Amino acid sequence: MMAAAAAPVIAGIGKTKLDSGWLAARSTEVELTGAQLTTTHPPTGADPPWMEAVVPGTVLATLVKNKAVPDPFYGLNNEAIIDIADSGREHYTFWFFTTFQCKLPGAQHLDLNFRAINYSAEVYLNGNKKVLPKGMFRRHQLDVTDMLHPNGQNMLAVLVHPPDHPGKIPPEGGQGGDHEIGKDVATQYVQGWDWIAPIRDRNTGIWDEVSVSITGPVKLIDPHLVSSFFDNYKRVYLHCTTELENRSTWVAECSLSIEHLRTEHVSISPGARTQHTFTELFFYKPNLWWPNGMGKQSLYHVAVSVEVKGFGESDAWRHLFGFRKIESHIDSATGGRLFKVNGQPIFIRGGNWILSDGLLRLSEKRYRTDIKFHADMNFNMIRCWAGGLAERPEFYHYCDMYGLLVWQEFWITGDVDGRGVPVSNPDGPLDHDLFLLCARDTVKLLRNHASLALWVGGNEQVPPEDLNTALKNYLKLHPYFEKVDEHDKTLEDLNKEEKDPSLYLDGTRVYVQGSMWDGFADGKGGWTDGPYEIQYPESFFKDDFYNYGFNPEVGSVGMPVAATIRATMPPEGWHIPIFKKLSSGYTEEVPNPMWEYHKYIPYSKPDKVHDQIELYGTPKDLDDFCLKAQLVNYVQYRALLEGWTSHMWRKFTGVLIWKTQNPWTGLRGQFYDHLLDQTAGFYGCRSAAEPIHVQLNLATYSIEVVNTTSDEFSGVAIEASVWDLEGACPYYKVFDKLSVPPKKTVSIVEMKYPKSQSPKPVYFLLLKLYHMSDFGIISRNFYWLHVSGGNYKLLEAYRKKKVPLRITSMAYVRGSSYEIDMHVQNTSKKWDSQNLTHRNVFSTRHSGGDIDLASLDSDHPVKEVNCRSSLLQSVGNCFSKEANSPTVAIINGTDVGVAFFLHFSVHAMKADRKEGEDTRILPVHYSDNYFSLVPGEIMTIKISFEVPRGVTPRVTLNGWNYHGGHTVL
Repeated sequence: MMAAAAAPVIAGIGKTKLDSGWLAARSTEVELTGAQLTTTHPPTGADPPWMEAVVPGTVLATLVKNKAVPDPFYGLNNEAIIDIADSGREHYTFWFFTTFQCKLPGAQHLDLNFRAINYSAEVYLNGNKKVLPKGMFRRHQLDVTDMLHPNGQNMLAVLVHPPDHPGKIPPEGGQGGDHEIGKDVATQYVQGWDWIAPIRDRNTGIWDEVSVSITGPVKLIDPHLVSSFFDNYKRVYLHCTTELENRSTWVAECSLSIEHLRTEHVSISPGARTQHTFTELFFYKPNLWWPNGMGKQSLYHVAVSVEVKGFGESDAWRHLFGFRKIESHIDSATGGRLFKVNGQPIFIRGGNWILSDGLLRLSEKRYRTDIKFHADMNFNMIRCWAGGLAERPEFYHYCDMYGLLVWQEFWITGDVDGRGVPVSNPDGPLDHDLFLLCARDTVKLLRNHASLALWVGGNEQVPPEDLNTALKNYLKLHPYFEKVDEHDKTLEDLNKEEKDPSLYLDGTRVYVQGSMWDGFADGKGGWTDGPYEIQYPESFFKDDFYNYGFNPEVGSVGMPVAATIRATMPPEGWHIPIFKKLSSGYTEEVPNPMWEYHKYIPYSKPDKVHDQIELYGTPKDLDDFCLKAQLVNYVQYRALLEGWTSHMWRKFTGVLIWKTQNPWTGLRGQFYDHLLDQTAGFYGCRSAAEPIHVQLNLATYSIEVVNTTSDEFSGVAIEASVWDLEGACPYYKVFDKLSVPPKKTVSIVEMKYPKSQSPKPVYFLLLKLYHMSDFGIISRNFYWLHVSGGNYKLLEAYRKKKVPLRITSMAYVRGSSYEIDMHVQNTSKKWDSQNLTHRNVFSTRHSGGDIDLASLDSDHPVKEVNCRSSLLQSVGNCFSKEANSPTVAIINGTDVGVAFFLHFSVHAMKADRKEGEDTRILPVHYSDNYFSLVPGEIMTIKISFEVPRGVTPRVTLNGWNYHGGHTVL
C-alpha cells in the first residue's frame, strides 16, 4: 500500500515540489531495506514507527510535530531531549518516504533534486539505489528516468545520516561546543553558542526543497546573468552564459533563446555538456534596482529556454533580475569599507542574521515576514553569519523585493576554526575539496540575486590558507567590476579587456577574507567588533565609543513582551530577575534558571553601566518588568543607530547590529521574538534609520538632521517642543528656512531647555522636520529625557494620568487579510500652534532616477514586477475601495498630558479564553508602534495582518498610562 496522502502527479516540462505527504521513521526501528520499502513493503501511513514528516525540515522538527519529543524551545524542554553525543548518530538517522506519479513519453528525462540535505543520504526509488554524498551546502540532482515504474506509481525512500562529527557539549557550554562540528561542512551554531542552546540532532534531515523536474533531451544548467553599465547608467547590457547538457544519443540541434529577444543556434554532441554565452542584450535607461531607502527595487523576469529540433521546448529557466552595480572599497577618510550602489554611496545600517528557525522549518511565508521586518526597520543590509546557513533562494528573493543588501559568509568561524576557547582546530573542515565544492555550488545557486552584495570567508576568522586562496581565485572580480566609478568606457572596451563577465563564477562582487578584515573592524583581524551589552544611550554619540570605520557586530539587550514569556515558558519562568545591590552602588541582575538557559542579557553592567530598567523604578512583576524593558529597548537601539549616523562619513561608513532576531526563544539581541512579535527596539531602529531623520545628539544636546539620500532638502524647518508631566509646554522653538545637503549629517542648533533656569527633572521632547510649504512631515522623533544625573522614576506616578484619546478606525477586509487605518488623537487639549504639524501628514518621498517602463523598447517583452510596495500597500491595493464604516473608540480621561508609549496588538476573539492563554495574532505589520502623542496631536497607524480561518480579530491598545488593554476595534 501507498502512504495515505495523495501522490503528486508530475507532467510536462518544468519542476514540481515534493513538499507534502512525507513519512519518517527512525532507522533502528525499521527492519526493512530501502529496496523493500520502495517495492514490496512500503509504509501504509502514519502508523508506528512511521509518522508524518516535516520536509523540508529536520529530524527534530518531525519529532516535535508528532509530539515524540517536547518542544525544545519551550522552557527547559531542551534538557529533556537526548543529545546526539549521548545517543549516538544512529538515534537521529531517519528514513523519509513519499510517493509521486509520473510516466514519461519518449525523449523526456526526470531529475530528482535535493537542494540540500544534512549530512549524507542513500536514496531508493522503486528499488534502485543512489547515494547523496556528504555536505550540507550542496545540491544533488539525480537522473532517475530509467528508475521510474512503468505504471507511473513511484515510491521514494531516503535514509538520512547526521553529520560525521556532531561533537559533544561541554558542561560549561561554550561557543560551538567542543568544536568538532567544524570538521564537517555544516552549520556550526548547532553545538550551542552564547545565544542558543544546542540543537540535539545537529539539524539532520532533508532540510531544503525536494523536487522533480522534467526536461527534454537537452537540459539548462545554472544560467548566469550579469549587467554592465555605460554612459552614466543610461546604456545597460545584459550578459548571459549557461551550461547545456545533451542527454540523448543523437546530435541535438538547439535554438537557445533569452527572453525571446535573441535566439542563437547551438549544436551539442550526444552525451556532451557545453557552455554557451549569448551576445549581449542592450537596454536604454532600464529602471535600476536600489537598496531600501535609496529608490525602487525594480525587478524583471528574465527567461532562458532551449528548443531542440524534432522535439520542441526541452527546458526553460526563469529568474527575477535587477539591473544594478555594487562596488566597495576601503574609504581613506574612515578606514571603513564604503559601499556604492549604482554609483551612489550608501551608509550601511543593518543587522546580523543567524537563520529563521533552529529546526529549519523554513517557509516562503516566514521568510517574507522576516525580510519585511528588516525593511520596516529601514535597514539596508543583512549579514548572514558564518555559523548559520548559506541562505536559501527564498530568503534572497525577498531581499531582492524589499531592498536588503546581503553579506553572505562561508562556513568558518573564529570560535570553531582556530580562535576558540579551548583553542580550536585552525585547519577548517577535514575535507577541503568538499568545502570548495559546496562554496562553488552556493555561488551558482545565489549569484543572480540583485540583493547579494559580497562574499566573506568567515566570521572573526579567515579560512585556512589553501581555502582562502581558492576562494579568492574563484571569486576574482572581472576587470570591469574592479574599477570603481569608471562608466565612460564602451562595451567594446570591456570586450577587449577580458572575456564576458557572465563566464566568471561570479565576477561582480568583492570577496573579503573575514568579517574583521579589509575595511571591517580594525581591518586586520583583531578582536575589534562588539560590544554586546547594555550601554548608556549617550555613549553611542561619543567620539571614543568605537574607533574603526565599519563595525560588523555591536549588540545589546533584547527582552520580549510579557505575553511571549508566558507563551514560551511555564509559570516558574515568569519570575523576574533579583536586583542585587552591590557595594559599588551598581545593581547585578540575577535571572531565574530558565531565563539564564535562554541566554538572557541583563540591563545592567556592574561597575560600568547602572541598571537601565531601575531608572524607571524597581519592577514589581513580569508585566512591569517587560514594559520597562521595552522603554529601554527603544532608547538603547535608537541611540545606537543615531550615534552612528551622527558620525556618518566623518568617522563611520556603516554598522551592523548583533543581532536582529533569534532562531529560537532566546532573550537577547533581537528586535522581534521567535513568535514574530516586535519589541520596542524594532521601532527605535525604524525611527533612527529613516533615510532623512531629525535627532537629538545625546552627548551634546545638538539637534541634528541626517540626510542619507542623494537629494538636497531646502525650505524645511524643525519644530522642537518640550512637554512636562503636567501637560504644559515650557519650551517651543521653530528653526526655519533650513537646507540639508545630500549625504550629510548637519548639526542645526543646541536644544537649550536643560540649561534653562528650572528644567523639569523628567520631560518629553518632540522634534519634527517638515516642509514649510505644506507642513508635510519628513521626520518625527519623540524622546523622554531626564536632567543630568537623574532618572525616570517620576514616570511611575505618571501611569495614573488619565489622558483622553479618540481612535477612529477604518478596516478593509478581503478574505483572511486585514488592513486597518487607526487615526489616534490625544484630545486632552487643542493644539495651540498656528502651524499644522500636529496632524502628522507625512510627506511621501519620490525617488529620483526611476524611468517609466515606456522608455524601454516597446518590442521588449521584459516584464517589470512591482515588488517594493510595502506589505501594507500591496495588501491594501487588493482590497475593495469600499470599507466598513468608520469605528470610533473613546478612551475617557480628564488629565492633560502626553499619551505615552502607546502600542497596539491584535488578538483572536475567544468566548472561552483560558487564564493566561496567548490570543495574539502574529505576525502583524504596524506602520509604527510604541509611539506617544502630545496634547492635540493626531497620528495614523496602519495595521496589516492575516487571520486563521474562522477567527475574528480584535485590536487592543495599551500604553504607559493605558492599562489592561482597551479594545478599540
